[in-house]
Amino acid sequence: MNRLYKAGLLALFVIFISGCSSRYHTRQDTAPVRTPTEHEMRDAKVNAEPKSVSAGRPYVVRGKQYHPMSDEKGYTAEGIASWYGHKFHGYYTSNGEIFNMYDMTAAHKTLPLPSFVKVTNLENGKSAIVRVNDRGPFHDDRIIDLSYAAAYKLGYHNQGTAKVQIEAITLDRVAPRLTYIQVVASSNKNNIQQLANKLGTQLEINTNIAQEGGLHKLRLGPLESDEHAQTLLKSLQAGEFRHAFLLYSEQRL
Repeated sequence: MNRLYKAGLLALFVIFISGCSSRYHTRQDTAPVRTPTEHEMRDAKVNAEPKSVSAGRPYVVRGKQYHPMSDEKGYTAEGIASWYGHKFHGYYTSNGEIFNMYDMTAAHKTLPLPSFVKVTNLENGKSAIVRVNDRGPFHDDRIIDLSYAAAYKLGYHNQGTAKVQIEAITLDRVAPRLTYIQVVASSNKNNIQQLANKLGTQLEINTNIAQEGGLHKLRLGPLESDEHAQTLLKSLQAGEFRHAFLLYSEQRL
């Protein structure tokens, strides 16, 4: 095998490994080849969608922990907005949907998923209503990431960022949101069942065990109120269950 042939094989191998090491098809985000249509830039239609339970759990990115809100009602904020497009187009969002850069959507670090917010560009007065269905942007100086279509409507798609105001839009719920505490998860069902019996007796509270992805997850609830849930959570975390966290659902788990 001559040196030139070996070098060619090595180059192909390096390209293959480089491609496999990245989740996305480009290293840097870019704008699409066409602009969004008027139809694509229509405000998102606000409706009372059920919240994603899994997207409401605490999570860690780059060593920093984030705690999603239990309720977006009354939420407002001002700060820097960015946008994302071609790099992420066609990939899953944090609540399991497919990101489309031409949809009127957004990413936020802690708002419940999905949520609806009105975003106003404070530099030109333009506004849009978007549906929050993803997590990000994970930069300390930015508060929201809009889709390319939403950024185009707000007029900052060329400069990349803009100072904005965010206002949550909420509808009255048909059913109250239920509050649970997930105490612990384990692959050992017997241990989880014994712990459920113990905590149920000690705390005089309902327990249930959910099986997801090979894990048995012990949950307490539904609880009487958020205040009761917060008090109980602090007590559990101060003991042997420091990784316990709150879960919110609009249906019984």
